[in-house]
Amino acid sequence: MNLPNKLTLSRICLIPIFIILMSVPFSWGSWQIGEAELPVAHFVSAVLFIVAAATDWVDGHYARKYNLVTNLGKFLDPLADKLLVSAALIILVEMGVAPAWVVILIISREFAVTGLRLVAAGEGIVLAAGNMGKLKTATQMVAIAVLLLHNFPFSYIGFPFGEIMLYISLFFTVLSGADYFIKNWHVMRDSK
Repeated sequence: MNLPNKLTLSRICLIPIFIILMSVPFSWGSWQIGEAELPVAHFVSAVLFIVAAATDWVDGHYARKYNLVTNLGKFLDPLADKLLVSAALIILVEMGVAPAWVVILIISREFAVTGLRLVAAGEGIVLAAGNMGKLKTATQMVAIAVLLLHNFPFSYIGFPFGEIMLYISLFFTVLSGADYFIKNWHVMRDSK
C-alpha cells in the first residue's frame, strides 16, 4: 500500500461524502453569483470534487516518477476515476444541468473501454491510457467542476462555459473511445 494507492483510495472515500453534500438539502445558505445561485453545500462538494480530481494527477505522477506502479494501482486508479466522474455526472442530470443522453454516452464509453481492458487483462495484456484519454479526462473534470459550481465565474457574464465544456468533453470522450478501440482491436480479434 504505497502513497499513490493511498491517494487513489482516498479519492474513492471522498465520493460518498461528495454525493451526500450534493444530494442532502443542507441549509448552509447560498451565494448569488451573477445570474446563478450557488448553495454553500454545492460549493463545498465542488471543492471536494476538484481535490479528488487533483489526486488523480498526483498519484499517477508520483507512481511513475518513483516507479511505484502496482497491479492494485492499475486496477484502482481507473475505477476511482470512473466512479467519481459517473457519480458527478448522474448528480448533474438529477440537478437538471446535464442532459441525460450526454451522460449516458460518456458512461457507456467508460464501460466499453473497461470491457476491452478486461478482455486484454485476460490475455495478459495491459492497455495503458493514451494522450487522447488524458485529454478526455481533463475536459470532463473541467466541465464537471464548473457545472458543480453553477457555472462560476462565468455566470457573472452569462457565458455558458460549463455547458460548452460538457459538449467538448463529450466530443473527446467519443473520439478517444473510438481511438482506443481502433488501436486495440487486435485484443478482441485475437482473444481466445
